[in-house]
Formats: sequence, structure tokens, C-alpha cells
Amino acid sequence: MVAPKELVSKLREFGLNSYESKLWTALLSRGVSTAGELSDISNVPRSRAYDVLESLEKKGFIITKLGKPIKYLAVPPVEVIERVKKRVEEEATRRSKILDGLNESPVLGELNLLHKNGIEKVDPTERSGSFRGRDKVYDHLSTMIKNAEKKITLMTTDTGFVRKVARFKNDLEKAVKRGVKVRIASQFGDSTKKFMKDLQGIECKHTDKTNRFCSIDGSQLMMMLMDDKNVHESFDSAVWISTPYFVQHFDDLFEKDWKDMKKL
Repeated sequence: MVAPKELVSKLREFGLNSYESKLWTALLSRGVSTAGELSDISNVPRSRAYDVLESLEKKGFIITKLGKPIKYLAVPPVEVIERVKKRVEEEATRRSKILDGLNESPVLGELNLLHKNGIEKVDPTERSGSFRGRDKVYDHLSTMIKNAEKKITLMTTDTGFVRKVARFKNDLEKAVKRGVKVRIASQFGDSTKKFMKDLQGIECKHTDKTNRFCSIDGSQLMMMLMDDKNVHESFDSAVWISTPYFVQHFDDLFEKDWKDMKKL
């Protein structure tokens, strides 16, 4: 039995490559089998079958039965899911501890110094980038907010406001505690005003405009390029600019609008 391509592709989420997926599904269909039989029904070369089956055993997908010839027994999929879940959780915990340790390690200081020295050599016109996909935009926006020192200015739509409260509420409130001035301009209606109650120490004003951007400390600007009502989140795009001369000019234009906006 040759596993359908769609099934083989989905099994990548279990951490299996193509050969592993084919051999495992073949073994599931047989229950118990030899390497040669599995190779024949899965179209995996015999020269690779033993190595791949050994890999599957280490990952907990199959059991090797002693004897001649060696046979293999498939582990039930339900049990495999639990094993994979446990392995992923253990790996995530291990990596998290390593990253936590780096925060207090001299290595991080050295890396930051390298980055600072490198940035100082960069031409201001080079300090820009583009992002496609709302997740990527928000990941960089989160970094900008976490590193803010003086002020954060957000302008967004009504639906954008709800999304940003859900995603950045903790980051924004931590910024306020650091003494950062946070302001948000958005379209506030009955469906969005209730989310304002979740924000502490943040000044909000109503605007009829649909501009979408975030300015940080007068030195960085993230500007969304499309109307979020007319684009799928996967295709939402933005440009990031880190040039104080340009960003300050942009901030000056916003200040004029801010004075005329309705305070909430």
C-alpha cells in the first residue's frame, strides 16, 4: 500500500520525512511486517529501509521484534500522538531554559554590542524593510513596542484596535510602567469602546481616518500599506523605517491631527 501524497504531507506535522511517513503508514496497514515487505509496498528503496525504520523506532513510532527475520510492530496512532506531544513539550521546555539563561549570559551582551556597532555603520537609507503577512508585521511591531523608551503612537481602524488590544495589551501596559507615553487614535464605536476599559494609562482619541501606522520614539515607523477591511491577513503588508529625520516629520503631521481628534 502506497500512502496518498496528501497523507504523507500531513504527517510532516508529526516530525516525519517522506520515507518515514511511507514506511509507518505501510506498517500501520500491515500491523507486523519485515523491512523487505515494507519496502516493497511503500516504494521506499531497500537500501534505505533499515535506516528509516531505525529512525522511526527512536522516535517512538514503531517497535522492533527480535528474531529472524527482524519484524516491526506499529505503535497505535493515539499513543504516537501522546509521545510526539510529550517530546515537543520537553524540547520546548529545554529551549526555553536555554533562552532564559542567555538573558543573564555574557553572550547576550556581546551579541548586543555586535549589533549596536553594526547598526552604527549602516547608512540610514538602509535601515528599512518590508513585511508581508500580519503575523510578521505584528512580530516586528511587538519588538518595537518592547524597546520603546519615550513614546508610542498608534493609529488604526476599529477592527485593528481590537486586534492590537488582544495582541499588545501586556506590552503596552509594561511600556506605560516604564514611563513611555502611549497614545492610540482609532475609529471608536460601540463595539470597540468596551475594549478601552482593558487599557490602563493609555490615552485614546477618535478619528474618522483609516490610516494604519505605529511610530516609536520619533525614530522608527511601521506603516501598513492596505486597508485591513479589503485584504486577507496573509497578504497584509507593511514597511518599516528607522530614520529619525523622516519619522519626526511624520510625527509632526500626526500632532496636528491629534489636537483636533475627539478625546474619549
